[in-house]
Amino acid sequence: MAKKNIIVIGASAGGYDALLKLLGGLQEDIDAAIFIVWHMSPEIKGFLPNAINKVTKLIAANATDREAITTGHIYVAPPDRHLIVEHGRMRITKGPKENRFRPAVDPLFRSAAYSYGPRVIGIILSGALDDGTAGLWAIKEQGGTAIVQDPNEAEVKSMPENALQQVNVDYCLPVSEMPELLYRLTQESAAVDNGNQTINPIMEREVQIATEGEAALTNVTPIGVPTNITCPECSGVLSAIIENDRVRYRCHTGHAFSADSLLASVGETIEKNLWQVVRSIKESIFLLNHIGDHFAEANNPRLAALYFNKSKEASKRVKLVQQALQTHEHMTTESIEYEAEKPKGSPVGSNE
Repeated sequence: MAKKNIIVIGASAGGYDALLKLLGGLQEDIDAAIFIVWHMSPEIKGFLPNAINKVTKLIAANATDREAITTGHIYVAPPDRHLIVEHGRMRITKGPKENRFRPAVDPLFRSAAYSYGPRVIGIILSGALDDGTAGLWAIKEQGGTAIVQDPNEAEVKSMPENALQQVNVDYCLPVSEMPELLYRLTQESAAVDNGNQTINPIMEREVQIATEGEAALTNVTPIGVPTNITCPECSGVLSAIIENDRVRYRCHTGHAFSADSLLASVGETIEKNLWQVVRSIKESIFLLNHIGDHFAEANNPRLAALYFNKSKEASKRVKLVQQALQTHEHMTTESIEYEAEKPKGSPVGSNE
């Protein structure tokens, strides 16, 4: 029978040290192929594989498109590219961003679950927000194994905590205990259902979108239930995808968001737009004063006074917008749920 030998790992903020500790602890004869998505800048192409090769005898490299999968190798998603797992090979694509990232954890996890089902072991390490939660859910849905770093030791807890809250995780443990667990799991046979396992059609479509990008979008039928919310990336219509108690969103051009990443994007858009309003009003103030000075020099005090008054009115308006910026709240589902759990009468933002 097939072994559990497809290991996919997702990490973001605070995940670098956790990755090196995990990979450095693996036995060199582990019979598995390992795939990694770590949110990184597009400018640091060889950084992570080089760092991994210093702590393990396994071979680490940036994955290449259509490369054959070999056990004993560690494949890292290149910057600004999704890493997709297919049967026997990988795809490196520039599909739509998910949760504001490319590479993103969810496309890797989802494609591995789609291609290898119960043979997949998914691991969520330190990171902000919740990229990877939907992908880990897909792994569990297809019979795979879900592992999450203990949030109490994670440098940034959000990714592990969100996964624990929304996925029926098999193991939650410190990174130091993961290498031994992985070695044991990779010795086990996977309960493969002879190819008769049911594939969620939404999962199949989303893997296609991440793999083929625009070529997969000739059918513009929305995935999920259309909403009146627009995509922060392209202003396309977002549809809601309901999975158990979780809701996430995808637009008709392919961008995908969890509720958390969508809230974060909307909050950033609001702040950006408010700053643009401040800039535009201040430009109008400069222009009004400049024209007023011109009429004052031309000995037309009546018109000059009108322009100066308009400038003062604009100054009052810009102060209102600046006040809105000061009180603008960057919300997450975590912060809202925390506020709901606080005792009545506790001040907003209190950690008590």
